Amino acid sequence: MTGIKTPPRHAAAPPKARTPRPRTTTRRRRNLREHLTAYGFLCAALVVFALFSWWPIVRNTLLGFQQVNFATGSTWVGLANFQKLLDDPLFLTAWKNTGLFTLYALVLGFAVPFLTAVLLNEFRHARAYFRILVYLPVMLPPVVVALMWKWFYDPGPGLFNEILRGLGLPTSNWLDSSATSLISLVIVSTWANMGTTTLIYLAALQTIPGELYEAAELDGAGLWQRLRHVTVPQTRFVLLVLLLLQIVATMQVFTEPYVMTGGGPEDSTVTVMFLVYRYAFVYNDFGTASALSLLLLLVLGVFSALYLRVTRAGKE
Repeated sequence: MTGIKTPPRHAAAPPKARTPRPRTTTRRRRNLREHLTAYGFLCAALVVFALFSWWPIVRNTLLGFQQVNFATGSTWVGLANFQKLLDDPLFLTAWKNTGLFTLYALVLGFAVPFLTAVLLNEFRHARAYFRILVYLPVMLPPVVVALMWKWFYDPGPGLFNEILRGLGLPTSNWLDSSATSLISLVIVSTWANMGTTTLIYLAALQTIPGELYEAAELDGAGLWQRLRHVTVPQTRFVLLVLLLLQIVATMQVFTEPYVMTGGGPEDSTVTVMFLVYRYAFVYNDFGTASALSLLLLLVLGVFSALYLRVTRAGKE
């Protein structure tokens, strides 16, 4: 019949509609891909951290029980390095000087930055300028700071003695006297490192609600009372954290004694880290140096654990 079109005999069947993948499967694959990428970056960071942080600690621990000889190799000596430390008269002297340095640094380096931050927080004008001025010493290399202050302390043409002479006051042998050498180094360390601590305190102070100070002023509280009952309680966590960090840092002081006094006079500035340096690079006794640094690590670790436990108990 004409007018009726018949389909060809070998016409292809219409394609079947493809069933879409479930959304849960697509989401799982995307999440897996994202997790693998994240773990890849994390593993790279862990490898770098392990090579440059964990492995040196492990290696130092092993060297503390060995007699190191780079020509013939290391031999296991057990606790002989620790016994050698106990027989050294400088061992107790170094720990005593380090403890005194830490104590003096807490008196100056913990209070001065906090009071400086409180003072900067009260400024209404040129606050950014004073922040830069306070932070400027941190930008200087530690060796440059030590050499500059060594000239300040010079008993002859030094800046401080020249000022004392101009005022008609007696001069002082700042670094050449065992009575003033250690506290002189503490002043240098405080001046060089207070910038970072001051800015952290200042940031914490600016998070305190102004209503608390207004309420304290309405109650007739003075500056000292506002500092005691508002500022210190509101910044208590920052104070505790920086206290721990400062103790850990000052217990490892090395640059100032090495550059400015060389451990003298009369071994009054020999610290634990300076003694580690002397064992390693003066006596070429890397085993004993590693043993001493391991003792310092244990002391700081035990102190940090006790400190964190006490502070946690205080919060509860």
